[in-house]
Amino acid sequence: MNVTSNVTPRLAIFVDSSTPLTGALPVTWAVQQLREALARDGHPTDLIGRVEAASPDTTVIVIADSRSPLAHEVLQRGGATLPAVAEALALVPGRLADRTVVLATGRDERGLVYAILELADRVSNAADPRAALALARPISEQPANQIRSVTRLFVSDVEDKPWFYDHDFWRRYLSMLVSQRFNRFSLAFGIGHDFLRNVIDAYFLFPYPFLVDVAGYNVRVAGLSVEERTRNLAMLRFIGEETKARGLHFQLGLWTHGYAWIDSPQANYRIEGITADNHPAYCREALRTLLTECPTIDGVTFRVHGESGVPEGNYDFWRTVFQGAAECGRRIELDLHPKGVDQEMIQVALATGLPVNISPKYTAEHMGLPYQQASIRELERVSRPPEGDAFIAHLMSRSAGSHRYTRYGYADFLREDRAYGVFFRIWPGTQRLLLWGDPALAAGFGRHAHFCGCLGLELCEPLSFKGRRGSGRPGGREAYAHPALRPAGGDWEKYLYTYRLFGRLTYNPEADPDCWRRFLRHQFGDAAAPSEAALASASKVLPLITTAHHVSAANNRFWPELYTNMPIVDSNRPHPYGDTPSPKRFGAVSALDPELFSSIDEFAAELVAGQSSGKYSPVQVARWLDELAEAASFELAEANGRILDPLDPTYRRLAIDVRIQIGLARFFANKLRAGVAYALGERTGSRERLREAATAYRTARAHWVEIVEQTVGVYVKDITVGGEPWLRGHWADRLAAIDDDLRDLEGELAKLADSPRTTKEGGKTVLEKPIEELIFEPPAVGYRHEPPRSFHPGEPLAISLTVRPSDQGVEPAQVILRYRHVNQAETYCQTSMERDAISYHAAIPASYTDSAYPLEYFFVLRGQDDHAWLYPGFERDLANQPYFVVRQGKETKDGGDPR
Repeated sequence: MNVTSNVTPRLAIFVDSSTPLTGALPVTWAVQQLREALARDGHPTDLIGRVEAASPDTTVIVIADSRSPLAHEVLQRGGATLPAVAEALALVPGRLADRTVVLATGRDERGLVYAILELADRVSNAADPRAALALARPISEQPANQIRSVTRLFVSDVEDKPWFYDHDFWRRYLSMLVSQRFNRFSLAFGIGHDFLRNVIDAYFLFPYPFLVDVAGYNVRVAGLSVEERTRNLAMLRFIGEETKARGLHFQLGLWTHGYAWIDSPQANYRIEGITADNHPAYCREALRTLLTECPTIDGVTFRVHGESGVPEGNYDFWRTVFQGAAECGRRIELDLHPKGVDQEMIQVALATGLPVNISPKYTAEHMGLPYQQASIRELERVSRPPEGDAFIAHLMSRSAGSHRYTRYGYADFLREDRAYGVFFRIWPGTQRLLLWGDPALAAGFGRHAHFCGCLGLELCEPLSFKGRRGSGRPGGREAYAHPALRPAGGDWEKYLYTYRLFGRLTYNPEADPDCWRRFLRHQFGDAAAPSEAALASASKVLPLITTAHHVSAANNRFWPELYTNMPIVDSNRPHPYGDTPSPKRFGAVSALDPELFSSIDEFAAELVAGQSSGKYSPVQVARWLDELAEAASFELAEANGRILDPLDPTYRRLAIDVRIQIGLARFFANKLRAGVAYALGERTGSRERLREAATAYRTARAHWVEIVEQTVGVYVKDITVGGEPWLRGHWADRLAAIDDDLRDLEGELAKLADSPRTTKEGGKTVLEKPIEELIFEPPAVGYRHEPPRSFHPGEPLAISLTVRPSDQGVEPAQVILRYRHVNQAETYCQTSMERDAISYHAAIPASYTDSAYPLEYFFVLRGQDDHAWLYPGFERDLANQPYFVVRQGKETKDGGDPR
């Protein structure tokens, strides 16, 4: 780099060019970002040719490869260590040539970029940039996850073309991603519809002919001009170049490979010139052409199950397509979205010789609590013949049949001897619209995304699926009705805090809280701390509901932010929830993790029988929701009292969305109680229980009305993520179904007006405990447990647990060990543990450990009164892993006890 001035300012930058790393394009770009950040705050900097060129009172920012002698000297003098891990970074204060210096260094190009951008972020969010650069001690960090990705989905011709063609957007958006420690960006095409039936918006649905002309094939998009196709390819090249200029991995998602739309008279585009005979070869050549034309593409994501338009089990088709990547002249990562994937499909990909990853959904098509769920629903775990019409059955023979268990989790993919990588994708079902930001849960995702040696996670960004299935509306993805609430830089800027938490805390779950708090201080001043706390509590609400009460695993059915009511009383009332146990009503709904959470009907049956499973009950979940709502409400009131400008759009957006999530917490808490009371009333004939149900349901309705009142005029009347009524609309639209269900419940109550009252439930009188008090509080016993560091297949695995009695002398009468391979297709085994003088002991049999899978286990403790509880269970922040994992011959740090 050239010296740009003979006058040395009080801040200067020296780029050590003794190794080639500092001349890399992403590093040069990052240095420019730092200089611009300093200039915006009134501190222009010059690049100097050597540290000695700075005046003695100048602070010099030294940019250096960790292998350079200069970096080694500063690290050594500062007593700092740079981890020998890819993407590690260090910032070290020190002295060189009698000048104050701050060293920014990294283990590799990306680590160095992160170090430089960390300084830029500190400057941008500080009142005094010089003070922000005055580090009290060395800082070194390394990534917890190899993959930290964000995917942006093109699903709407109307809403997505504006950002796709916007050069300025891409520069700002990609800069934000790398600044927040993401290391890859994925652009997804072909995901605007689930199946190629009833297609409306077909833009980029079968992506190839929208981007390239393939020699020897007269395949084209009817109605698409050559000029527009050329523009699309040029834009894709630009996006790839800007992504690589920032040091990010560029992944392209090609989610559909079918080409013929069925029963789709409204489709805006159709594919011509392709037939069943030339389809595989065309896709191979089109993929090769696309990868040649866009040399910045590092990997390709394929949806290889039936929703791609290609029937499952068609291995020859995919073998042909993958050749296009294998023969493009460089090493391309293949990422298989593994719903319905079997070992033969994986072998087809591995046979290319290319690196292969598979990317299961983290928690179905939603965002639940961050641990890897201890079990999956019976609906998915148990294989059965494909259901539905012949069209679906033909396409989905595995994912809807023999391999249902692969639909919504890690399934059977986590063998210790696997030859492929695994990372998780957080699907856009739970959080699409409302602002999200909980540091504890984000750190939980950071800790649990590398579960059992997995590589990390990919986040489907906020507003994903906006305008999907032909529901797009002119004006872009913006959902605010009030113009003052629309972010000046585009809709995505509403979620800057969300990106920051996910990026920073999947890179380092133990990161200094200042990395997000400085951002909040810069935005909200004295209101920063209560704003953080309010949003954190509110942001636990929907992940908790998603995990504990899961009406549908499909994002195109269940949208908890804008919930379509499921009836408590009459399962014949219209609702969209088909993939739920029968009878299809509120009480029968399974948890997403039924091993740890009971359904309403299960809990009611336990109460009537006087037997406890130890699972978290709907009434316990309701209490948690109330506590989250109360905490968020208190902190929001604090923030309202401290905020300097309550009309600031950024603060208003936060406050509105927190209030909505408070309302959702209170709605679901009271509806869960209503469901439990109704289920008890059904089982016992108790009119008092039905009265409780009606009272709780009226309270739930009142909270829904509050949400409606808060959102009218704030959000548009028709927020669309799909064409069906449950995927669009406004909170006001949902009230009628709640009222219908409430009337049904009140009708049931009226029928029992003259019925005799049943007085017994599990040995307790009906009136002894209100519904909200039907919670068992585990005794305050003490625990000591050391998970085994590893196990050897074919040898028994000894497990022990020490339980110290509570101060009142309470201790368990029985301890049960529940264990399972880390394979979601399997069920748990259990054994009663034997007690000696101080501890409980059991062994997982040698015949069971003789497996390719790690092991997971937890304990069920049962008291003298038959009440049961779980250990380790959930901690207060709901971010921990509530079970233990032991791997074969490996430490448990990446999958064991998180505490």
